[in-house]
Amino acid sequence: MPNTKPSIESTLTRAWLHRGPLACALLPLSLLFRALAALRVRLFKSGLLASTKLPVPVVVVGNIFIGGTGKTPLTIWLAEALRAAGFAPGIISRGHGGEGGAPRAVTSASTAQEVGDEPLLMARRTGCPVFVGRKRAEAGLALLAAHPDVDVLIADDGLQHYALQRDVEVVLFDGRAVGNGWLLPAGPLREPPTRRRDFTVVNAPQLTPQLAAAVGGKPFQMRLAGEYAEPLAGGARIPLASMAGKRIAAAAGIGNPKRFFDMLRGAGLAFAELPLPDHHDFLDDPFATVDADIILITEKDAVKCGQLENLINDPRLWVVPVTAQLDRALAEQIVEKCRGCSSA
Repeated sequence: MPNTKPSIESTLTRAWLHRGPLACALLPLSLLFRALAALRVRLFKSGLLASTKLPVPVVVVGNIFIGGTGKTPLTIWLAEALRAAGFAPGIISRGHGGEGGAPRAVTSASTAQEVGDEPLLMARRTGCPVFVGRKRAEAGLALLAAHPDVDVLIADDGLQHYALQRDVEVVLFDGRAVGNGWLLPAGPLREPPTRRRDFTVVNAPQLTPQLAAAVGGKPFQMRLAGEYAEPLAGGARIPLASMAGKRIAAAAGIGNPKRFFDMLRGAGLAFAELPLPDHHDFLDDPFATVDADIILITEKDAVKCGQLENLINDPRLWVVPVTAQLDRALAEQIVEKCRGCSSA
């Protein structure tokens, strides 16, 4: 039986960008969701639901738009910026797709099945200690116990995890802004677009006045740059532009595959698109029937493909690393806030 998940997701994604018939039909459920979300926030603020304050500053990177907006590249950029400012950062994450909920360290021997693909990528790219766990506070305490030199924590995708107190909140959007502006399930939002935050970042090639007004919060622009590709099995990297003219396919098992495809087109490449579900496990080898000389994949997908023998030995697979580019002023302001935080 074919997997219908991508088509269901596509239908909802299209509906969430407009206030059409499907979105309007779901609006009563959306209003209920909004009321329950607001009640949950009030319960945490009043202390009726417990939250934990960690002994070091906590910077939360998250989104209110469901799905991928580019949190992993932003987290990597932030870890590098904090380290450059003299901090010793650590990263905590739920670990999407990982096994179990107890805190565990992400190590060189970890697999994506154990800890999740994004934490594994962040550990490899940053060299920072990374711990995963369903309860972020417990993951943070475990990380600090194992690495007492860490003096700031970045909570990846923990915006709605109010059981962990935070000192700085960074909310990330992309070119879809707030969609139709409604909360789940009538729209793509987990929380209202008016929710408070310390910093707003928009991952988009252009930050237009209309886009800035839609997301609010005097946003900073983030661009994702990818200029090279490297063989999955290891070897010298080559410029993407040098691949022009070859038979290319591009695959992306991320929240918004279009963003990866648009970046490759910006490098002058023509290719066949192979969008995959977010966090695809690749056990079914989606490349077996692909007729191409080169298959370009994301770093997030590469951490899983590189652990499968049949894929790591496929010479067609090339990884495209991306780097987040942001205004240095954002890093300076986050650093200033972290230095001004008092310990618990």
